[in-house]
Amino acid sequence: MDEREFGRSQQHASVVGLGTWQLGADWGDVDDKQALSVLEAAAESGVTFFDTADVYGDGRSEETIATFLRSRPDLHVLVATKMGRRVEQVPENYVLSAFRDWNDRSRRNLGVDRVDLVQLHCPPTAVYSSDAVFDALDTLVEEERIAAYGVSVETCAEALTALARPHVASVQIILNPFRMKPLDEVLPAAREAGVGVIARVPLASGLLSGKYTADTVFPANDHRTFNRHGEAFDQGETFSGVDYGTGVSAAAEFAALAPEGWTPAQLALRWIVQQPGVTSVIPGARSPEQARANAEAGKLPPLTDETLAAVRDLYERRIKDQVAARW
Repeated sequence: MDEREFGRSQQHASVVGLGTWQLGADWGDVDDKQALSVLEAAAESGVTFFDTADVYGDGRSEETIATFLRSRPDLHVLVATKMGRRVEQVPENYVLSAFRDWNDRSRRNLGVDRVDLVQLHCPPTAVYSSDAVFDALDTLVEEERIAAYGVSVETCAEALTALARPHVASVQIILNPFRMKPLDEVLPAAREAGVGVIARVPLASGLLSGKYTADTVFPANDHRTFNRHGEAFDQGETFSGVDYGTGVSAAAEFAALAPEGWTPAQLALRWIVQQPGVTSVIPGARSPEQARANAEAGKLPPLTDETLAAVRDLYERRIKDQVAARW
């Protein structure tokens, strides 16, 4: 699989990575054996980038990655984690002493002396404008606790603020055929700055897989049940902020655009990979089969101009009015 560079840090990631929120919590139950089999399938399919967070299963996702990589010392995988969501979300909590504590915990969980890439995990908006916050992150690099740092954002405005910081290596943002606003300013600004873009929620929480109907029932411990209206965290993280009924209907139309032999999920992932400025897209997976199918999208040929235009038309007609103004 092709790899792309996070320009400022000179690190590389496979164009299709693996998001590991599912292996920690909030997507129903995934046992340890199943989680390890997903990591194995992804790695064997050419994935060299795992994205996790200290809050996914309260560290379980990080620990699972560590267990897997200990068993496969032959692999080179760039591991990115995130920090900040285990405390009250106020700017005052984003200070150097806390960063050191959070980083110590992640390094223990991951079994490493230095984390490849640490991202602020969708902090309060004011954090992106704080000189002290980015000075503290620079200190973590100087102390060799982390090799590089980035940010995970909810809005395009937050991304643009972060991109002005000289040492930000990456911006992680929701980008998919149901969330196109980052194409307008964020991706061009990232390309100009030499900052990597990590595209998350690429399948709109599974909507773009085409597997769900209006009658689908998700488990009680799945965020697609308990966060549909932003009850637990930002609503945009669940179905990309799209009303479920609208999303299911639009997803059926999207699925019809998939080239012969492609799944709708592969269409969505290939669409993201094709956007100029994207470094890596990080779909999650709950089974080895999903992990392998997602990785295959990184090896598929480019979409035609006709298909790209049809995807854009669907977004403009069915989705844009629900999401563009909010994120």
